[in-house]
Amino acid sequence: MKFSYNWIREFVADLTCTPAALERLITMKTAECEGIEAVGQLLEHACAARVELVQPLDGSHNVKAVVDAGAYGRKTVICGAPNCRPGLITAYVPLGKKVIDGVESDGMLASGAELGINRDHSGIVELDAEPGAPIPGCRPDSVIEIDNKSITHRPDLWGHHGLAREVAAILGHKLNDPARLDLVPKGAPGIQVRIEDLSLCPRYSALLFENVTIQPSPLWLQARLTAIGLNPINNIVDMTNFVMAELSQPMHAFDADLLRGGTIFIRPATAGEHFYALNDEEYTLDPSNLVIADAGGAIALAGVIGGAHSAISDTTTRVVLESANFDATSIRRTSSAIKLRTDASMRFEKAQDPANTVRGIARAIELLREISPGIRIVGGLADQKRNAPPPPPIDLPLAWLERKLGRAIDAAEVRGILERLEFGVTEPTPGVFSVTVPSWRATKDIAIKDDLVEEVGRMVGYDSIAPKAPLVPASVPPGNPTRKFQHEVRNVFVDVGFTEVYNYSFLSEESVRAFGLDPVDHVRVTNPIASNQALMRTSLLPGIWGNVLENAKHRESFRLFEIGLEIHKSADPGALPREVPHLVAAIYDRQGDGAAGLFEIKRAAECLMPGAQALPAEARPFEHPARAAIVWKGQPVGRMFELHPSLVETGRAAILDLDLHLVRTLSAKDVKYRPIRRYPSSAFDLSVVAGLREHAGNLQAAIASFAGPLLESVQFLRQYTGTQIEGGKQSVSFRLTVGSAERTLSTEEVNGIRARIIEGMRGLGYELRV
Repeated sequence: MKFSYNWIREFVADLTCTPAALERLITMKTAECEGIEAVGQLLEHACAARVELVQPLDGSHNVKAVVDAGAYGRKTVICGAPNCRPGLITAYVPLGKKVIDGVESDGMLASGAELGINRDHSGIVELDAEPGAPIPGCRPDSVIEIDNKSITHRPDLWGHHGLAREVAAILGHKLNDPARLDLVPKGAPGIQVRIEDLSLCPRYSALLFENVTIQPSPLWLQARLTAIGLNPINNIVDMTNFVMAELSQPMHAFDADLLRGGTIFIRPATAGEHFYALNDEEYTLDPSNLVIADAGGAIALAGVIGGAHSAISDTTTRVVLESANFDATSIRRTSSAIKLRTDASMRFEKAQDPANTVRGIARAIELLREISPGIRIVGGLADQKRNAPPPPPIDLPLAWLERKLGRAIDAAEVRGILERLEFGVTEPTPGVFSVTVPSWRATKDIAIKDDLVEEVGRMVGYDSIAPKAPLVPASVPPGNPTRKFQHEVRNVFVDVGFTEVYNYSFLSEESVRAFGLDPVDHVRVTNPIASNQALMRTSLLPGIWGNVLENAKHRESFRLFEIGLEIHKSADPGALPREVPHLVAAIYDRQGDGAAGLFEIKRAAECLMPGAQALPAEARPFEHPARAAIVWKGQPVGRMFELHPSLVETGRAAILDLDLHLVRTLSAKDVKYRPIRRYPSSAFDLSVVAGLREHAGNLQAAIASFAGPLLESVQFLRQYTGTQIEGGKQSVSFRLTVGSAERTLSTEEVNGIRARIIEGMRGLGYELRV
């Protein structure tokens, strides 16, 4: 959210602190600022200049212009603008001398975009001013950017006047009010308003104007909107955006001659109702969407966007100006449903003040008299509203306030802070304030006395409160075995070189289908934060897949893992979804055939689950034929596989997916103590020649079956294919360790075990390289 320093200065009397100092104050006492941007810097030295002479330059689209720049004198400037002509008053900027097309150019003639007034690059700006005069109504500005997330609970801060109120309260200065309610006409309205459900639209105000002139806005208005990121369009539309940015009151203008009938209806849309919007999109609506309608149908999607059929155009002469208040939840749902967020919808989602609609109309009347000379109001104000009682006063015991705040504070200081923030304060009982909340803070912000503590605390400054631990009994919390186990899992994977990632628990339908999953089987989010995050994940795989694709753009190889919850629908319709903790890990390498990644991912699994086995399993649609099921202690606890090439354009990605609930359950089983061996073990290697598709695990199991009770371990060493092995075959090498807890094995015993294994394997049809 962007705020103009010059705009704030208009409301706060005697504001002299610099933009940087103001940004610091706002950050410490109101909302987090993200930085300051200087805009319109060329305006500081720019002035109006009259073009006296224009001469073309041979072989160039530029011209040589001689201009009268007032105090700067007569200047020769090279200009490429198509509208540079004798007699034109434009903007001259003294940037120094430069040779262009062989001619010395002293300064420049500037476009509106170059000056920061608007976004028009098509030609130099055209002015109505005397040579040497400043650019009318335009001056350099500093724009303070505030983090939107820090003002979501403050609908009043989505406009400059609301932020100026904060600044005035912080500095103890007077606040000027731009809205003159005495301008609002009384009498029979020129347009009728009918609200079907006042809970969806608590207030709707409208006013009819005639003799309207559609033209570009004055430069000061264009500059003010451009500085905060809004695009000037025409004087009527720009006025509605100006009021929205100033008072946090979204407004909309309809071409009155395009409305059917003399009544504006605010109603839920009918099922299947079509609406053609200003963004040239057509939407199919349902009763959950609130619309503004005339006798012929929807003319605006309430709080979100206007309709194309009633839009302001160059031929508009009569205008109906809307200033309304809508239910925040309704607007948010509609905005999410049609996947469209606008400046208006973002403000309505914050629960705006219903009293602000008439203030917006009053401000618009004053602006329209300036930017559309000759405009006339037809009739009085149409204003229908819900008569809601004001919020009850909040009792604020001062002793309780000091205890909560953690520091002593004088009652007069508390009263002063609250009154500067425009709270009403009385003291019906000694030591207890009765605080009345202003309407712009009562919709979604201030409701209990704890909220008032925050108001006082931020104004006195949290840095004035000495940090002190609360004097409350403390006890060691009960153990959380699940959390402890997951910490241990994290340590294991970090120790073997993996980096942990965190993904949202929400997925898009596209990512779900990429893994052969059915969106119907997922829990659907009623109000998703984004259109691509509408489903609760039943697998962590789509998330880690996205991480792989993104990191593969920048790195040759990497290792990632995530621990999170799979969320599955319950078989019982009335029960909550079932959450299953899972780990998913990925090893990516842009080079190689992927075999190394699979071995590494298996090694990582064995670090967590000693003795885990990888057994062949049927590939799922998203798995490469190199796949396996991870079995530990006789239970299938997960999958190890390589992502299908269709999911990874370059390189190979080995994936491990484990059910941590099952892994933890198996880890908790009793482990039998075995003393350290007193006698040395003996080891020897065996190489088995087998088919290329033969699984090393099968060979390992066969070897172990022939080794007998003295076998300690069988370790896979390597696979070899080459000139020494016949075609279609591979040599798979293992290291066997044998020993006894009671004695040192003799050479004859070791050789006997080796011979028995060789004989047994040959009996199964395998050749051994000995």
